[in-house]
Formats: sequence, structure tokens, C-alpha cells
Amino acid sequence: MRAMIPRDKSRGGRRGKRFNDKGRSSRRPDSQKIALKSDAFDDSKTQSRLREARQLLAGIGSPTPQPFKPDAFQLEALAALEFEDVLVTAPTGSGKTWIAREEIRRLLEAGRRAWYTTPLKALTNSKYQEFADEFGAAQVGILTGDRKENTDAPLIVGTTEIFRNQLFDSLRGGSDVDADLVVLDEAHYLADEDRGHVWEEAIILTPPRIRLLLLSATIGNADQFAAWIEEVRGVRCGVVTRPGARPVLFTFL
Repeated sequence: MRAMIPRDKSRGGRRGKRFNDKGRSSRRPDSQKIALKSDAFDDSKTQSRLREARQLLAGIGSPTPQPFKPDAFQLEALAALEFEDVLVTAPTGSGKTWIAREEIRRLLEAGRRAWYTTPLKALTNSKYQEFADEFGAAQVGILTGDRKENTDAPLIVGTTEIFRNQLFDSLRGGSDVDADLVVLDEAHYLADEDRGHVWEEAIILTPPRIRLLLLSATIGNADQFAAWIEEVRGVRCGVVTRPGARPVLFTFL
């Protein structure tokens, strides 16, 4: 019988040695140290920006609720629409859409019809939802390359290309466009090299009996633009401008 020789467990046996790797685990690779420092730096920057944002928002506060009071240029544009086409030039955020919304409200209450056009599908979808919330879903339809809903509604929101195509269809078919007002949002697209002809054709082909309301924040030669509209449509086109800078200023953090 072979004698059992006890093994010295502190030194390990033939089946594998145990190594003391405490020193090895406590040392991090240089790349890992750099990553940790970078994360800490990014977190510090984020916290600093959050503090600046809180200070900015704390300084703004909450205004006292008051009844809405339209600006003078908004009332001027609404009054002008009674007897002429209108080109409104005003900074972003100053309330150009309010003019269109109130004129559309007046027409819908009188049982009349309107078109609201934009150059972008995303903006068209946004305006469709805005007007559906304002006037009720049954009163508003949408026409884009992707959506065609409630097309018999008294207010149609669509891309400018779709409206232009309807003008072509009416010319070919001998029918008339069923609208009393057409709003051309972002009217400065007339100067776009690739798509400007769509706005040009829409303005020229829209029957003179239909009132045009053109909205833009970036038209510098508004009087020349209006004079051209008068020439091709045979209808006076007034210019309404909101003076001053944009009411909501940009702040960079």
C-alpha cells in the first residue's frame, strides 16, 4: 500500500498552481485609464452645461397669463386680405401662421374653402395636425405624395407641388379649383434653383378670383416680388412687414 503524501496546498500541485494575482489586477492598462479620464471630463462638461441651462431658465421665469393681443402687422394683413393678395414678411416666430389661421377661420365660418401649402412633407403633416386640432378633423384634409385623406374637406393642407398639379389638372379638364384662399407658406422657395418653378407656376396659374396669402421670413426684395405677382395675376398684391428682429432670440450655450 502506497503512503499518502500530503500536498502543500500553499505551493499548488501538479494539476495547476495558484498564483497570487493581486498585484496584476490592481494595475489598469493605460488605455483604460485614459478612457476613465475622458468619461470624467465629458461628465464634467455635461454638468457645467446643465448648470448654465438652469441659470438661463431661472432668469426667464414664467410670464403672467394674459389674453392674446395680435400685433399691428397681423391686423393689417387680415384687413388687406379683404380686397387684395398679401405678401407677409416677418421673422420666424412672430406670428405669420396666426394670420393664415384667422383668415381660414373666417372662411370656414362662412362656408367657404381654402388651401394651405408648404414646401415640405414634414411641415405639411405638422400643419395638418395643427389645423385639425384647431378646426376639427372633419374640416381638414391632407394631400401629399404619401398621404391622401379627407380630400373633400373645406380646408386642404398639402405640398405646393400637389396644389400646382391640381391647377394643371383643372386646366386640362376645364374645371375650376375649388378654393377661395390659397396660402403659400415659405414663399421664398420661389428663388430656389431646383424647385422655384413650382411656386412660379402656382402663382401664375391660380385664378385671380382666389385670394393669395404668401408668408416668408427671408424675402429681402418684397416690393419687387409683389410687383411681379401683380403683373402676372392682374390683382393688386400688398406687402405687410413686421419691423425689428425676431421676437424669440437664439441663445447658444
